[in-house]
Amino acid sequence: MNRRYRKTIIAGNWKMNKTPSETKAFAEEFKALLPKTKWCDVVVCVPLVDVPAAVRAFKDSRVAVGAENIFYEKSGAYTGEVSAEMLADIDVRYVIVGHSERRQYFGETDIIVNKKVHAALEAGLNPIICVGESLEQREMGVTMELIALQVKSALAGVPAEQIRRCVIAYEPIWAIGTGKTATGEQAAEVCTFIRATIRSLYGARLARGVTIQYGGSMNPENARELLSHEDIDGGLIGGASLKADKLIAIVHAANQG
Repeated sequence: MNRRYRKTIIAGNWKMNKTPSETKAFAEEFKALLPKTKWCDVVVCVPLVDVPAAVRAFKDSRVAVGAENIFYEKSGAYTGEVSAEMLADIDVRYVIVGHSERRQYFGETDIIVNKKVHAALEAGLNPIICVGESLEQREMGVTMELIALQVKSALAGVPAEQIRRCVIAYEPIWAIGTGKTATGEQAAEVCTFIRATIRSLYGARLARGVTIQYGGSMNPENARELLSHEDIDGGLIGGASLKADKLIAIVHAANQG
């Protein structure tokens, strides 16, 4: 982490878990545990059905609410979809874009991810843009080429004045929900490369202000070591974010780094 130049952000990604009533209960427990000292920003990204409950429950707290997905059009005949404007109107501040599960199960391409990034920014949301490689791609030695393509595609057309509103989350697919975690050195190597890629697009001054998270099975046991690296500015937390005490432990790790 480098708090001198950029935010440290710990964000939970609940995926398809918790009901609205469970969301309220989680929020009450989590707020009671939240440290008074503010070093890192905290975001909880929840399923769409839980968003209103989360916004109400975290109102007047230091926890921002995020969504897990948006559609890239503002309105229209898109049954089942939700626009960025709809979410912004109810005080959602962040949205996850391009998660590997969206890419794998719902066919999201780099072009679709780019459209969603633009939709989020235009509506005033902060996109958390996910990039990452599969185990096969890592073993083939194409990790950096793939990451560069994903980052450049996602940010295509994003103006310089909006780049610091974008968060990049490096999530190696082989470490999501598997219990496997990249070593600190592996994660830091890719996060440093992501910053170098952004530097090539926007210059050093803007690149050093972009928050880059690690998101492959970060947990209370490994968070502090991962966050000790210069270019890892937080985490996008999956399974561990479903338990208030585990997520708060990761927040403490970020505050102590």
